Amino acid sequence: MAWGDHFFYWSPDGSVPRTQPFATIITKNYPDDVSSDLDPEGRWRVNVHVGRRRIAQFAPAEPVDPAAADVLQPHPLYARQGWICAVVPADRTLDPVLELLELACFDQRRRLGSALDSESAVREDRAP
Repeated sequence: MAWGDHFFYWSPDGSVPRTQPFATIITKNYPDDVSSDLDPEGRWRVNVHVGRRRIAQFAPAEPVDPAAADVLQPHPLYARQGWICAVVPADRTLDPVLELLELACFDQRRRLGSALDSESAVREDRAP
């Protein structure tokens, strides 16, 4: 089902970590996720994990159509988990999306880097 979609992780060794990605690009509707209307040609959605603490700053003052293009908004299904999205980012949203992607990558690197440091310390303690 995910064929053609893209998942972004921070991975210093090039392997896919056993964590959620920090961002995704979705190119089609999924059975439980049709509100962004991604099936028509040329439509796609970038999703970025900004965290539960930051999600409130993306809440629109008025309801927004989840299929609206070039609008940065909470994800229609995963806002509670700290995800925002933009359908076909362009003039209004491209720069903010790029900044959020960089921040999301940094956040994942910080989280996973700490975990990798802990794993390395455990391995060093067990070394003969």
